[in-house]
Amino acid sequence: MLHVWLRLAVEEKTLRFIDFSSWQSILGTVLGLAIFALIGIGIRILVMMTIQQRQQRMNRQINERLKTLIAAYKVLGGSFTGNLAVDPRHFRDLKSATLDVPLEDTEQAETQPASATLSDRRRQIRDAVEAALSDIILLGTEDQVRLASTAARELIAGNPVHTGELVVSLRDFIRKALDLDPISADLQIPMQGPSRPSGSGGRGGGNRGAEGRGGSGGGAGAGGSGGAGAGGGMGPSGEPEPPTGR
Repeated sequence: MLHVWLRLAVEEKTLRFIDFSSWQSILGTVLGLAIFALIGIGIRILVMMTIQQRQQRMNRQINERLKTLIAAYKVLGGSFTGNLAVDPRHFRDLKSATLDVPLEDTEQAETQPASATLSDRRRQIRDAVEAALSDIILLGTEDQVRLASTAARELIAGNPVHTGELVVSLRDFIRKALDLDPISADLQIPMQGPSRPSGSGGRGGGNRGAEGRGGSGGGAGAGGSGGAGAGGGMGPSGEPEPPTGR
């Protein structure tokens, strides 16, 4: 009974604010309620749009951050075999080291282009790793920034750098951000190192060079045969010989 009495009291108080004595008062009351409802709906829409824009901005930032960290993970952990350390030496250091070693025999001279190609690939790996470390320092977590700065200091000091620990931290963070299940502790994943650049461009360039040399040789052969044919058609006196009947 008490709650029924309270409800009746509220309805009676509400009706006191609505005047039904004339149509002017009814119209004013309806207009007031409509304006109040429109103001409330406008405030609600404004708040919802503000929250939605903030969420969209945060989602874009998270997506860009994840995209950058995934690219850095591919650079730092794209290989499982071979030498997994990053060589910090620059081309001038490799060149000076090569000039200091005398070439004693022909075999060492033949291996010099191969060592130059290897040093170029190491330089490309180092440049890619430095760019990835810069991105991690900008967008990584506190632990990732600490590991990346340590690796950068090792590169500056000229020491070979292993990126395995940083790769593990990136992998765990990316899987957690994508709502993926954590990797089981009993699963032994091999140590990862920086991805190696593809060598298809060099092979293609060599093939194109070989084709160019073959074409120039063919042109020289055609010129030589044409010249020989022209010389064979001249007589002893330098005049063309008349055709002989067969």
